[in-house]
Amino acid sequence: MKFKLIVLSLLIPVLSYGASVNISVNAGKHDRTDCVVTADISALKVKDKHAVELYETTNGGEVATPCQVLLDGKKSELVFILTGNTAPYQVRTYVAKKVRAKKADKKMTAEMDSKAVVLRKNGKDVLKYNFAINQSPAGVDPIFNRGGYIHPAYTPSGFVLTNIQPADHRHHYGIWNPWTKLMYDGQVYDCWNLIERQGTVRPEAVEALYEGDVFSGFNASLNHIVFTDAGERTAMREVWKVKVYNVGDGYLWDFESELTPGSKPVTLKEYRYAGLGFRANAVWTKENVEMMSSEGKTRQQIDNTTGRWLYTNGGTGVGNNVAGLLYMCHPDDYNYPEPIRIWNEQQNGGRGDVYMNFVPTKNKDWKLKANRTYTLKYRFYAYDGMMTPSKAEKIWADFGEPPIVKVTKK
Repeated sequence: MKFKLIVLSLLIPVLSYGASVNISVNAGKHDRTDCVVTADISALKVKDKHAVELYETTNGGEVATPCQVLLDGKKSELVFILTGNTAPYQVRTYVAKKVRAKKADKKMTAEMDSKAVVLRKNGKDVLKYNFAINQSPAGVDPIFNRGGYIHPAYTPSGFVLTNIQPADHRHHYGIWNPWTKLMYDGQVYDCWNLIERQGTVRPEAVEALYEGDVFSGFNASLNHIVFTDAGERTAMREVWKVKVYNVGDGYLWDFESELTPGSKPVTLKEYRYAGLGFRANAVWTKENVEMMSSEGKTRQQIDNTTGRWLYTNGGTGVGNNVAGLLYMCHPDDYNYPEPIRIWNEQQNGGRGDVYMNFVPTKNKDWKLKANRTYTLKYRFYAYDGMMTPSKAEKIWADFGEPPIVKVTKK
């Protein structure tokens, strides 16, 4: 695996350059609580040697607000938290000032070794991205070896949500993103069911790490490989952009997938499962879980419906403790609201193991043009205790219908 790494950290201002912009944040139709906000501050022309101070303007003057600069591509963005409670249509105003900077301590960290990247919030592990190739257990076909997946993903209490290579589905890898029916050069290949020996997904490089007071994260590239009669070919290149935010009692994190075919177009063919899947800890079965979707569907009803979010509450195996995962899709995604694939209570001989998957290609093809990038956006919220539909809707609204942000030069 190649390494092309840029570490972008929170910086402490030591000398102002004077340039600044005004930022207004309108809560829109939803009430907000500790909501993640992103503002385009490209007008400040912030570079690696620069940072930004952010102040909320109030009747009492200016109040310093933690923020973090994201330099990723052509735009410069400022990420901060709309702290506390903000009423519907309430407008809060800020001024962002460009400053010279030096490195500082960080609450949100990203640590990489030779095998993986671990994202932490205030010193506690949130998730691990594994780019090293996982070796299958003894006696298992090595065709199931692969990297490029998230495991473990945790709740704040340390409960492990994910599961990899279970005996019933060796190709399941925690949280992972292959496609089941990928048409390339006139032939359809299966990059999901590894046992078919038609394709796979291979990690390529970790391209950036992010650390600071507001979020930690990474960018990682992967290749979707098809096994043609003439040899292996890269049908698509993918970039994962994952960020964990310093908000709330749970672990809130974004997963963005950028898919780019090479010189030949790709069609992701209609199929009942594909894309970003979640395989749960084996302790979750029909005996101790409940599932709910944004459309009010329960576990026995969810499969083959569409939705904006779905969650699982499940027992941890320790006393009466419960934990869960809320999984959200975005209005910008292809085929939104996205079709859903889940397992019902009859799965795996009646055990009722848990699997959740938004599948944009479940009921129609998706044609991707050559050399063009297509983006899918998802958000996860890992928690201890019980999720409710009203709380899930509130968390999704911050993602799918965020505050209205306006940036003006001073």
